[in-house]
Amino acid sequence: MFYREAGQYKTSYKADMSVFPLLQDRIGIFAILAIAFVAVPLFASEFIILSVMVPFLVFALAAIGLNILTGYTGLISLGTGAFMGVGAYACYKLTTLFPGVNIIVWIIVSGFFSAAIGVVFGLPSLRIKGFYLAVATLAAQFFLQWCFVRIPWLYNYNASGAIEVPERTLFGLAITGARSSPEVRYLVLLSIVVFLTWIASNLVHGRIGRSWMAVRDMDIAAELMGIKLLPTKLLAFAVSSFYCGVAGACMMFLWYGGGEANDAFNVNQSFIVLFMVIIGGLGSLIGSFLGAFFISTLPTILKFGVPAVGIPLTGALAEHLTHIMVGALIIFFLIVEPHGLARLWQIAKQKLRVWPFPY
Repeated sequence: MFYREAGQYKTSYKADMSVFPLLQDRIGIFAILAIAFVAVPLFASEFIILSVMVPFLVFALAAIGLNILTGYTGLISLGTGAFMGVGAYACYKLTTLFPGVNIIVWIIVSGFFSAAIGVVFGLPSLRIKGFYLAVATLAAQFFLQWCFVRIPWLYNYNASGAIEVPERTLFGLAITGARSSPEVRYLVLLSIVVFLTWIASNLVHGRIGRSWMAVRDMDIAAELMGIKLLPTKLLAFAVSSFYCGVAGACMMFLWYGGGEANDAFNVNQSFIVLFMVIIGGLGSLIGSFLGAFFISTLPTILKFGVPAVGIPLTGALAEHLTHIMVGALIIFFLIVEPHGLARLWQIAKQKLRVWPFPY
């Protein structure tokens, strides 16, 4: 009775095409943002912030980037991890070369370097697609991963080959480095994710998004309608790589706090993000968040949550169970519900709108 469309009149085309047409949806979004910005930093422990919330936000941003390319444009990519690594190294070099500029600026700007690399490797997408495009992006993954190891200039000729995150402040608060608190890093990351999600929502619900979906559904028909395939596909690669690059910079500077990017951005990372998109739902922004939350929190729940309730579970067994559950869910969603968790969420909302009636 509390989730109804009755009485909510739409007097303009803009109101009818809004992303959240129901008042309850808008209230729910504001409630979620209030909890995320206020309740989590005040009441959540450092363990919850660093082990649950920060990984979830980083992977959600990467999943949005891959979903724009695969879910909305229909182009398969297995190089997400490499594009995340490009963003991390670009942010590291920019921070080293221009130490006086705020680190948040370089986190965002690093995405443009990843976008440029994504466009280069997206050029073959006009001639090839499907399995062959997946192989081409997989080649990009291995080539870029080789560059991360073999080009010492990227990591400032560091003997360990690792990215060293310097301390940077904002309004007197350390947001990177050893002295930065988990709450501050979480709030900075959350602000970046909310801002970029808002931009992605406007893109996919506008003219550009409709062009991407037309190419996804049938590229020949889209070309006959006047959509230029090469600029549309390259724009999808650029935007997708931009989001992945920002996610990689956030992962290294706001989550890990440094480390060897070659291990962090390998091909396994690409598959993990792809699994998030499949389970969450292709062609859905909320699906990116649902899939990222499920896969990023599942290992933590199995390793720490299950033993906390009295069920003995070793770390190795928890890791094996994670792989088994993720693989089983991928098979389940591909067979039963290809649109993933996002579709189940839509069905639940529709059932709630007409409850208690069965139709």
